[in-house]
Amino acid sequence: MADELSKDLFPELSGPVRSHSMSSFFDALEHQAPDAREAAMLASLPAQIAHAQASTGAFAELLKGVDATQVNSRAALAQLPVIRKYELLERQKAHRATDVFGGFSAQTFGPGMRRVFASPGTIYEPEGTRPDYWRIARAMFAAGFRQGDLIHNGFSYHFTPAGSMMETGAHALGCTVFPAGTGQTEQQVGAMSELRPAGYAGTPSFLKIILEKAADMGVALPSVKKALVSGEAFPPSLRDWFTARGVAAYQCYATADIGLIAYETEAREGLVLDEGVLVEIVRPGTGDPVPEGEVGELVITTLNPDYPLIRFGTGDLSAVLPGPCPTGRTATRIKGWMGRADQTTKVRGMFVHPGQVNEVAKRFPAVGKARLVVTGEMANDQMTLLVESTEWNDDLRTGIEQAVREVTKLRATVAHRDPGSLPNDGKVIEDARSYQ
Repeated sequence: MADELSKDLFPELSGPVRSHSMSSFFDALEHQAPDAREAAMLASLPAQIAHAQASTGAFAELLKGVDATQVNSRAALAQLPVIRKYELLERQKAHRATDVFGGFSAQTFGPGMRRVFASPGTIYEPEGTRPDYWRIARAMFAAGFRQGDLIHNGFSYHFTPAGSMMETGAHALGCTVFPAGTGQTEQQVGAMSELRPAGYAGTPSFLKIILEKAADMGVALPSVKKALVSGEAFPPSLRDWFTARGVAAYQCYATADIGLIAYETEAREGLVLDEGVLVEIVRPGTGDPVPEGEVGELVITTLNPDYPLIRFGTGDLSAVLPGPCPTGRTATRIKGWMGRADQTTKVRGMFVHPGQVNEVAKRFPAVGKARLVVTGEMANDQMTLLVESTEWNDDLRTGIEQAVREVTKLRATVAHRDPGSLPNDGKVIEDARSYQ
């Protein structure tokens, strides 16, 4: 069933890999009409959800009673539960003896699963057999790589999938890979000097180390003109550092659970969403989508039939950028990584979660956004709940204070803020305590 579903959900991968040496786009999906893309994504949802229910024990339980045929809109999708990484880890640990994937994989060991990887936690991730399983070729193409290039792959090849992610994407694009991995900086410089790769894939910090070591050794690396970097923050200052040394470096955002989520283009204006994922941005601690432009947690529904994660909470913050990419790519753009959404903090010996803050806010129709600020010094924690509201009075304040005590078992001062005045940074809990 997975093979048949793959052709339906990934039409661009059902035939031979194309050569794009003279094209501005990886494939026609990148410049299709946005309405057509949205319609195709939503049309794929019912089949993917039904497949997840039928083929995985986890979603058979999590989506029990859900009529998959009715989940054909974003509003309907938003009614399904969000499964966050820590919950995936808990399920994997609970089922180690019978299913190391915690019931989330539709494939088992054997011909349908090429490799298994391990990420910190430990979380185990399957790799299927479909060409470009992680869909990285699209990001490589946007970074300037073309068929016939040699790519120096500086990602690790053991335990985590990053090395394989880049390698399978490179092969799908028609590139050759040098599996450099990490460490051994002088040998890395030597291999680059002798093999003369067209570019690099890996973390930006390791590329910087290699280039600095080459300079110290007096070794020129003129062939390295481009790079696809990931796994770390990539500030403009570092991008400019590479540019000054003749390397055009672009970033992509991918995870070991999902594969490619978004990628940078030559426009340098945010990251364009990949064609194989349906992305929502929700208020941290909830499954509620935020208005466009507001910072929230990235929640991904993948159309991958082998590992069909539905509403997977990445724990990463971002926001939608308005308008299309200047390159002509028509998919939605996001601002990139803007921090972590898991803002759980311990106050007076008790954990307070973003979901609890949102539970308090939802009890009062007049309240919009809420932000809990924790201040004080060691052993003297104080909580202030800032709430945006169109109306304000003592009864409302008292009611909110009581709700905070009921939900968190802690006391907080409640303060009013005008609508739209709280920072648009995705924070629901701000830890402003002094640890001096």
